[in-house]
Amino acid sequence: MEDFGTQIFWMLGRGTGVAAIVLAGLSVTFGLLAGRDRPLRLKALTEKKEFHEALSMATIVAIIAHGLFLFLDPWLSAGVSGILVPFTMDYRPFFSGLGIIAGYGMVLLGLSYYARKWIGASRWRIAHRFVALFWILGLVHTFGAGTDAGELWLQIPVALTSIPALVLLVATMAKRRRSGRKPKAAVSGNRATASETKASPTVEPTAGLLAEPGSTHVGTEPARAARETVSTV
Repeated sequence: MEDFGTQIFWMLGRGTGVAAIVLAGLSVTFGLLAGRDRPLRLKALTEKKEFHEALSMATIVAIIAHGLFLFLDPWLSAGVSGILVPFTMDYRPFFSGLGIIAGYGMVLLGLSYYARKWIGASRWRIAHRFVALFWILGLVHTFGAGTDAGELWLQIPVALTSIPALVLLVATMAKRRRSGRKPKAAVSGNRATASETKASPTVEPTAGLLAEPGSTHVGTEPARAARETVSTV
């Protein structure tokens, strides 16, 4: 019974950590499917931004619970600084530090959704892209600091939720790179079209009725002849 009381927080910490990385993978997947640059356009649940928001909030709750249970674990004895300050924990400090950085990034960027009115939509959208980077840091933390990294029960759910997100992330980045090149070509094409239009005057059917004297529009000569005829009457 004493051993169970000692290990309960360690088990809860591990469980919430696994839940956090699995939920984060799902959140990234559905976020990429609902974004502007999504490589796939599915008119199903994947385009519901409310679902992505719910997954993001569940991830944040799991991350906070993960840190809290590890703080309460008597065997780890991480203390406040070990949980909040990266690379200060005695247990696998490098990978634990990456996990702390990943947790800060995902929590802050996830909650920034509710402050985008003050941040600005375009700035928030650019900052929100870094969620994927912090999620990848979380994956490195999971397999570098996790005591169950070699177990199939951990590897399978993480793989099932992470591989689709990684594939979509690569496809989205490739699409953004392609779309980033197109506007330049479009602008140069528009400039060429504008210069050609400026070089050759436009012929309008009603130009003869609206043209001022000395205008280059077609139809000026009939109008001038009509005025001369009127003046001679």
